[in-house]
Amino acid sequence: MRRRIQLRLILVVASVWLASAHLGARPHSRPNILWLVGENLSHDLACYGAANVVTPHLDRLARDGVRYTRVFATNPACAPSRSAFFTGWYQTSTDLHPMRAHRDDDYRLPPGVRSITHRLRDAGYATVNLRTIDGERVGTGKLDLNFVNEGALYDHPAAEWATLPRDRPFFMVVNAEESEYDIYDRQSAAKSRVEWVGEAEHVQHAQPDRVRPPPYYPDHPVVREEWARYLNSVSGMDRRFGRVLERLEREGLADDTVVIFFGDNGRLEPRGIHWCYDSGLRVPMIIRWPKNMTPPDHYQPGTVDGRLISLIDVTATTLVAAGVPLPLLMHGRTFLGAEAGPPRRFVFAARDRIDETVQRIRSVHDERFHYIRTFSKGPTFSSLNRYKEKCFLILPVMRRLQAEGRLTGPPLELMERAGPLEELYDTEADPDEIHNLAVSAHPDHRAALERLRAALDTWMAETGDRGGVVESADELERITAEMDRWFGTPSWARALQP
Repeated sequence: MRRRIQLRLILVVASVWLASAHLGARPHSRPNILWLVGENLSHDLACYGAANVVTPHLDRLARDGVRYTRVFATNPACAPSRSAFFTGWYQTSTDLHPMRAHRDDDYRLPPGVRSITHRLRDAGYATVNLRTIDGERVGTGKLDLNFVNEGALYDHPAAEWATLPRDRPFFMVVNAEESEYDIYDRQSAAKSRVEWVGEAEHVQHAQPDRVRPPPYYPDHPVVREEWARYLNSVSGMDRRFGRVLERLEREGLADDTVVIFFGDNGRLEPRGIHWCYDSGLRVPMIIRWPKNMTPPDHYQPGTVDGRLISLIDVTATTLVAAGVPLPLLMHGRTFLGAEAGPPRRFVFAARDRIDETVQRIRSVHDERFHYIRTFSKGPTFSSLNRYKEKCFLILPVMRRLQAEGRLTGPPLELMERAGPLEELYDTEADPDEIHNLAVSAHPDHRAALERLRAALDTWMAETGDRGGVVESADELERITAEMDRWFGTPSWARALQP
């Protein structure tokens, strides 16, 4: 009997040792953290109610975690937005607000401002920018930050899953592919979609004759084709992220890993990316807390959270999840756990120079209304941006229809819009932001306008908004020449040049 008991004890100890030696076991007390960063998308997932998209992996993540509905980027373009959520500070306060600034100078981040990867590395995390799993590409390895002189941002900058460290917790970022590169190489992207749909025949592609583009675009075949292409790219993103989530499960890592999925800025469409409308700022976010960790306050699996959240709050929340104290004066706030403060009353965003296109626009949301102020003069949406003229086929169509006198309604108003101006939208009654209420005499609209005006003015003053600092003429000339080399200049714009 004694020998049997001893043998059982030996077997139990051996089984525990083998389990701890398994690749998925966690020999540390802090969670792994995974960021799944979607490129250029809004609430265009099935779990958000979108039609003509197939997103089973992210839908499951939402069922198992919390889906957030009022999360906003601080800028509607990748480099300024990423510069903000990679540090937790507004890009307008750190001089990182123009698109792809400081790539060739000696700029350094202000004192106290650091990349989240550096903070987590100092806390003992392995930092990983994942690109491939068993040789298959699942992420781009994208950085696209407006600071380049801070040293290597990742321990593993172009990582293959097999190189993932096992002796310490990891902070891993996977940057989506489809939603960005679809517009650059359309034939390659279409071929890629055909290949993976062949692996999953039940997937239904978005078809041009079935989609419903927003009403600020004309009903035109090219608009429908581009909208279907965008939705299909979202389905492709879900497939790649699904590979990552499945690998977490297979290796026993899922129960020890905080998963945070979010978009880096709004939709890949002409009035989305680059513009401070909801289509350019409102992003999806889903968080799944691991089973082996006590869930924090404000987290309930399978629920929907409608609190106002800025994308820079993801930075603060990630640091708190890792047990890292928040830096003094950080703009981002944690929204989970005992350290979470009161919900935000407002969230703010800003757009400044994008490539060669100089616009100064500021934005503030409360839970219902959205106020946008354009400071700069001249055309807004119809201003020249060579990247968009080349890669976004809807914009040339709208120009042609306008020239032919065949553009009407909201699409025409959008093309004719010019600054300086104020815009106010009721995002509950008018989610496409078609009806500008800034000129409304309704008392509720006037009260909202005055409230959000004051909030924006206060935020700009308190955060030291640097949007009024004009870049040098030499810098703008250099960028303009670069955009001309990359994308060309359309004939209508050349005709206007002196």
